[in-house]
Amino acid sequence: MRHTIGGARQGELFGTDAGGAGAAPLPPPLLREQLLAWQGRVAAHQGPLFRREAGGAAAAQGVLFEPPAAGVEAAARSLDPLQLEAQGLAFWRWPSPPQRGAAIYLVLDRPAQLEEPLLLYVGETARADQRWKGDHDCKSYLAAYGELLAKADLAPRLGIRFWGDVPADLRPRRALEQALIRHWLPPFNKETRNRWATPFTADPG
Repeated sequence: MRHTIGGARQGELFGTDAGGAGAAPLPPPLLREQLLAWQGRVAAHQGPLFRREAGGAAAAQGVLFEPPAAGVEAAARSLDPLQLEAQGLAFWRWPSPPQRGAAIYLVLDRPAQLEEPLLLYVGETARADQRWKGDHDCKSYLAAYGELLAKADLAPRLGIRFWGDVPADLRPRRALEQALIRHWLPPFNKETRNRWATPFTADPG
C-alpha cells in the first residue's frame, strides 16, 4: 500500500466526523514522517504565537466583563497558555479538582521534535470541575490522535490548562473562546477542522 499526500479532512485522520456524531474507522497506519509533517504545519502557525506571547500577562483583570469586540480580541492575543498550570487529562477523576466555576480550557501536546507545544483545542465551560466528565468530542479526537502517534512510534504528551479569569456569563465567555480559536486555529475545534486537512490518504497500489 502506498501512502500519498491527499485531501481527506482532519476529522477523518483522527477517527471521528466533523459533527462529532460518531466514530469513523481509523485510516491505515500513517507513516511517521507524514504525521510529523502534519504537526509541523500546525506548529508553523502557532509557534510564532507562542514565541511572541511568551512572558506576557494572561489578559488584564476586568477587561472581559464588559468586552467590546476589540477588547475580546486583545485579551485573546495577550494570553500566554504556558503561564497557566498544566494538568493531566484525568484531572476530573481527582476527589477535589483544583478548578471550579467558569473557565476557558486549552488542550496541548508537547511533541519532542518541536520547540513549542501544539494547542489542539480551546473550549469554554461554566463548571470547570465537570466539563471533562462523560462523552466529549475533543476526548474522542485526543484518543485517536494518541493511537496514531503510538503507531508512528511517537509519544503524545497531552495536558490541559484552565484560565479562570473569564466572565461568568455565557455570551462574553463564548466570545472570548471564539477569539482564541480565531487567533490560535487549534486543529480539533470544529471551526478550524477544514483548515487543517488531513495530509494523508491510503492509495492502494
